[in-house]
Amino acid sequence: PDIHGITCYLARAKTGGISGAVGIAENKTEASLSCLKIGPITQSGPLPRQQDIAKIRASLFFKKLHLVRMIDPAHSVVIYLTYSDELIEGSPKNSISAVPLGVPIQLK
Repeated sequence: PDIHGITCYLARAKTGGISGAVGIAENKTEASLSCLKIGPITQSGPLPRQQDIAKIRASLFFKKLHLVRMIDPAHSVVIYLTYSDELIEGSPKNSISAVPLGVPIQLK
């Protein structure tokens, strides 16, 4: 909502069955992210260089999937990154998407 003209699409694994329905299942730390420029870029005010803009619960108590926005002012690019804050099995799967703006962005 701080940058208008960009839309992100996030796909993630979600456990089904009874444990998934009642929210006690451990979902995998896998996600796919795609962000696109869909219109003119405007912003609601100066932005931090990096900001955690969303947290999605991936287990009943602890694990969350984070969506982070980073600004590269030198190249006029916004970068979005997903990651999990808790490793359950194996390595966490991160996903990244970069959106060229074509206009300067105001930073805090």
